[in-house]
Amino acid sequence: MTTQHRRRLKTLVGAGSVIYAANDTDRTFGIQRAVSLAQTAEREKITGLFTADLLQSDPAGLAGITGSQDPIVTLAALSQVTRQIGLIATVTTTFQHPYNLARLIGTLDHISAGRAGWNAVTSSVGEENFGGGELPSPAARYARATEFIEVINALFDANDRDAVQRKNGGGVSLDPRKLHPVNYHGDFFRVAGPLNVPPPPQHRPVQFQAGQSEEGISLGARYAEVIYTSQPTLDDASTFVAEVRRRALLAGREQPPLIMNSFHSVMGENPADVARRLEEKHQRIDYQRGRLKVADMLGGEVDLQDLDLDRTIPESLLPDTRQVNRRRGRAEIFTRYARQGLTLRQLIIEAEETGHWFVAGTPESLADAIEQRYHAGVLDVISLHGLGQPDQEDLLINGLLPELRKRHLLDEDYRGEDFRTSLELPARLPGR
Repeated sequence: MTTQHRRRLKTLVGAGSVIYAANDTDRTFGIQRAVSLAQTAEREKITGLFTADLLQSDPAGLAGITGSQDPIVTLAALSQVTRQIGLIATVTTTFQHPYNLARLIGTLDHISAGRAGWNAVTSSVGEENFGGGELPSPAARYARATEFIEVINALFDANDRDAVQRKNGGGVSLDPRKLHPVNYHGDFFRVAGPLNVPPPPQHRPVQFQAGQSEEGISLGARYAEVIYTSQPTLDDASTFVAEVRRRALLAGREQPPLIMNSFHSVMGENPADVARRLEEKHQRIDYQRGRLKVADMLGGEVDLQDLDLDRTIPESLLPDTRQVNRRRGRAEIFTRYARQGLTLRQLIIEAEETGHWFVAGTPESLADAIEQRYHAGVLDVISLHGLGQPDQEDLLINGLLPELRKRHLLDEDYRGEDFRTSLELPARLPGR
């Protein structure tokens, strides 16, 4: 009698910043640090490197340094100093074009030998840098994202696997008869094709999708191979995953998307150390800036400057989340927190994690929380924090990861030569 294999938990960490800082004595410091972090992650058998992206300079500093580098250029560089770890670039479907992105992600898959993935987001900021005007509504952004993904998939599927052959001299020959048009005609895109990048090693680089509004859930359930979400509690995660799987089934999918949750944490060696670290974290909070951050989490149209920190937010100030245009999923989480009676001070503390799943504890207690969600069937991929943070990295590498492996929750090694195999996703075969 054989036992069906249970996919073990897959892990992601953020790619380091490659940026040169004005006070660096060596202009290569940024890229060398990013290289070191990527190679450390690969030694630890982390499944993939993830990059976030925003499309504006955030004057209030609410998003930190997210978006200070281009994801695809960063991952292209890191692909040359790693061999097995996956490389996921976050890309906007609102301000990018699918033909351009198919060329970029297809090329990244070629130069990384089949390790590329891309995370589709509809973007909640940046419209001022792409022609001006108001940010399109969530419905319009997700309608465009739907066509965007359809175009990319069509472009990758159309070309024959053997369109390119290696010549004796080392160059390649391309048979243009094996590159096929797609002739896509939608409301947002007209793309004739063919894609002039030959089929990538994975055929389709792995498709992630981030967005937990009503429209985002529908898009992810229909197309995504991995859905990136930020469910702060087990109950939230269970409700979200059940709805994703219901909609995936209605869309005719045989296998629902994998669920990826970002996991924010404060790790300590023992309970007293955890309490100390957590108190120090709270002492560093700028509560005036925190007011702006909570307002941003509530959709950006709320003024909290004069509200007492130890009072709850009046119902009259809370948004109708159905009318929120930016980060609707975050607005729903923080509106619910406010209605549960959290004070503004408590909301500011929660906003430090931007609505993500957060646990403070020892490596063992963090592993307990992760194991609970894994066995509940609501967690397939986890984004871990701590790599590159001097006070957390050792506890991640020598505490949490070994503890998760001791419990047989993580793979001991990479499962294959490409990212799709490492995630235990089905192979994507050419359409022709």
